[in-house]
Amino acid sequence: MKSSTKDRAEGTFHELKGKAKEIAGRVTDNPTLEAEGTGEKIAGKVQGKIGQVKKVLGK
Repeated sequence: MKSSTKDRAEGTFHELKGKAKEIAGRVTDNPTLEAEGTGEKIAGKVQGKIGQVKKVLGK
């Protein structure tokens, strides 16, 4: 699998996982879990963008 495709796939996975943690944190009234989910979601978006850049650059 190409590096760019792998980064985009992992980014999407982390976005979904972060969103789930964020919702779980809200439901259980756990601000720590909600913040952790938000951070992971943002990290997933960044990783997805890195994959897009790699694809454009041909890496």
